[in-house]
Amino acid sequence: MLYFIKFVYSFVLPPGIIIVFLALLSLWMLWKKLRGTAAFLITITLMLYLVSTPLVADPLMRTLENRYPQPSELSGDVLVVLGGGAVTGTPDVDGVGNMGGSAANRLLTAVRLHRESGLPILFSGGKVYADSGNEGDIARRQLIGLGVAPEDILIENRSLNTAQNAEYSVELMKEHDLSRAVLVTAGFQMARAVTEFKHAGMEVQPYPTAYESSSSAAAAWYPGKLAPSADAIGKVSTVLKEYLGSLAAAF
Repeated sequence: MLYFIKFVYSFVLPPGIIIVFLALLSLWMLWKKLRGTAAFLITITLMLYLVSTPLVADPLMRTLENRYPQPSELSGDVLVVLGGGAVTGTPDVDGVGNMGGSAANRLLTAVRLHRESGLPILFSGGKVYADSGNEGDIARRQLIGLGVAPEDILIENRSLNTAQNAEYSVELMKEHDLSRAVLVTAGFQMARAVTEFKHAGMEVQPYPTAYESSSSAAAAWYPGKLAPSADAIGKVSTVLKEYLGSLAAAF
């Protein structure tokens, strides 16, 4: 019963309610014998519905996240962590400002790898928007709060995109005589990030984290896979952005 209620709710909240509205509008067009317009609306409705379901979003996300497995051993002299969004003006345990969900997962992975390996952490990310926090500055405070010694932290807080992440990180590494980066970022971003670091003149060891789709999801099926959600649309948008970004980075 609980899952049935969740399924029904998915068509009451956006984007489900929009899909229902478009479907009803399509039926009305058919009733009015406006077959051409109805066919167009039905196509749009079906496309919107498909990209808003986990049945489509999760396999698309896995095409990016499955490209690089997590290595069993680290081969580098620094952990380079790429930012992924921060919020300013929000309370934190020891200050103000917080990392976004994916960025927080990347930071947590880096701290755990630092404790295991003793490698320093280089965090890369700046203030992308006027109302977002400076990722590098927030990351420094949170890293120290998680027990990382200040002397083991390098911060690059100017970059606004992945290409600048790579460019400025490589510059900072050279300033500190570091040459072998273990790249820690979200699995969906890793392919593009590796390409950008190659453009910046450095080969990296990929260490993907912050996964959005379960690797075992391919074998699991339940009615919720057909329920539309904003999260699924977000995943599809992320995948398309990464493929377009990779295409641009290739030239």
